[in-house]
Amino acid sequence: MNTGLKITAFAAAVAATFGTAYGVGQAVDPVTDKAPAARHGAHDGDRREGRETHGGAAAGGLQISERGYTLDLKTARVAADRKEELRFAVVKDSTGRNVTAYQKEHDKELHLIVASRDLTVYRHLHPVRATDGVWSTKVELPEAGGYRVFADFRPEGAQEGLTLGADLAVAGEAAPRKLPAHSATATVDGYDVTLKGELKTGAGGDLTLAVAKNGRPVTDLQSYLGAYGHLVALRSGDLAYLHVHPNGEPGDGRTKAGPGVSFTATAPSAGAYRLFLDFKHEGKVRTAAFTVHAGGDTGRTETDGGGHAEPEAGHGTGTEKGGAHQH
Repeated sequence: MNTGLKITAFAAAVAATFGTAYGVGQAVDPVTDKAPAARHGAHDGDRREGRETHGGAAAGGLQISERGYTLDLKTARVAADRKEELRFAVVKDSTGRNVTAYQKEHDKELHLIVASRDLTVYRHLHPVRATDGVWSTKVELPEAGGYRVFADFRPEGAQEGLTLGADLAVAGEAAPRKLPAHSATATVDGYDVTLKGELKTGAGGDLTLAVAKNGRPVTDLQSYLGAYGHLVALRSGDLAYLHVHPNGEPGDGRTKAGPGVSFTATAPSAGAYRLFLDFKHEGKVRTAAFTVHAGGDTGRTETDGGGHAEPEAGHGTGTEKGGAHQH
């Protein structure tokens, strides 16, 4: 869809391919299936709790509340192309109080992802938590439209982590574009990242992303959040979230600092996905983005009424323009 649409400060609806309507201007989550960030096989308990699991994969971020916790997004809308403060809290439903104790995962108590509905903009943020449990971070989003905020965390004492999601609106004129076509190579800030492997449903698929600069393999990647790379997958349409952990870690005696960073991932369903790889080199974190298709869905490049677009890049997002990591 190339027609511009007006996103007001109050609300606008964006249609998703998976049959769910999303309110763009409100931090209200859609009523849809959802699975926790931890991977496990589907069973009756999963279905009773509304979790989506397929062959051991789990889709996260589709609900604002799950397993006794609620994401309270205190900032429901921001202005485009301006650095603003994003504030939120995780509330424990049984007490009504903000969570103030978390278990660290990948060196952080909580990872915050912000992505545009058309998957052109991606931010991996690390907010600061106040003593009252309210988190805050600065964010600059370049384009108007609908966005999704994901909080990936593990409360203290919990057996597994979870990912909650809420909608964020960026006011202004927006024109969603098509999802970029599949390509095995992404370029960001002079780095070429090559993707090998296949994202599969029902069984884990091996993905390896090799980093090169000026045509030479990078063999001195730096540790970032306890790993040489982090991979987030978002399903086109409803933005189901899949946080994939790398195989191996720095200092384990077998994992090399590049050029390849390997992952094992299972898609929660067939369809188009956008992969975002964060890697650190020469003191800077960059993000390379790829479009892949799971379950044999290789011919599709447009999956919802709004379409998708070329990314912005960086940590920051996308691949073509480059971008800076935001904290």
